[in-house]
Amino acid sequence: MKNKSPIGFFDSGYGGLTVLKDVQQLLPEYDYLYLGDNARAPYGTKTMEEVFHNTWECVQILFDKGCELVILACNTASAKALRRIQQTKLKDFPGKRVLGVIRPSAEIVGDYSNTNNIAVLGTEGTISSNTYLDEFNFLSPQTTVYQYACHNWVSIIESQEYHSTDGKAKIQKDLDNIISSFPNIDVILLGCTHYPILKDFIEANIPDNITVISQGEIVATALKLYLQRHIWMEEKLSKNGKSVYFTTGDATTFQEHASKIIGVDISANQIEI
Repeated sequence: MKNKSPIGFFDSGYGGLTVLKDVQQLLPEYDYLYLGDNARAPYGTKTMEEVFHNTWECVQILFDKGCELVILACNTASAKALRRIQQTKLKDFPGKRVLGVIRPSAEIVGDYSNTNNIAVLGTEGTISSNTYLDEFNFLSPQTTVYQYACHNWVSIIESQEYHSTDGKAKIQKDLDNIISSFPNIDVILLGCTHYPILKDFIEANIPDNITVISQGEIVATALKLYLQRHIWMEEKLSKNGKSVYFTTGDATTFQEHASKIIGVDISANQIEI
């Protein structure tokens, strides 16, 4: 990865791996550097200032490790930190770019709905920011967007509780509330990159007419188009088909969980913050 730059991916924990996996499949030739801030997860209940501080700190680590392009593969970070980073921080880092996952999702998800009624599921931080509502109002004003904060889902996923009877019951309770509260929806957008880990369970426990959309494929396609439009950035990127993983938490635990999500055994390194 010397001389040229890997693409950086940041998430509060494991969720961004669901996006990275789809990006690796669509764009396997590039090098990737993933950083999960597991030591300070979850982000969904943190204040905007906390999310901004933590996200910017991790973005700078990725910059220091040679990344010219960083993807915030985290909806909470995209909602609470992305714009401020772009507007106030990047002027000191000419040539570097930081992108998020919310706008690519809002640009395309409305196309999946026949009723123009969709539900966005997210963390408290993402939902309270109303970023999805703002993006849909601008990009797809004909779409009625309902938001639902899944208060404990990230913790359930990070702790592996979703495999247990109690964890499944908690998720099912939220699904029942969503279906009863928004009877006209025909699309559910998983507005947190952790949630695709639950996609099979969600699909098995909601009506068949509702399509569940995860963000990985959307972001992967958007990234491919971005690089086609920004040749100057694409030419900076290294292409050895390699991925490196870092975590602020325990490396052994991260390796175990991340390998299951990515689908191959990986090794990880711990970063102290």
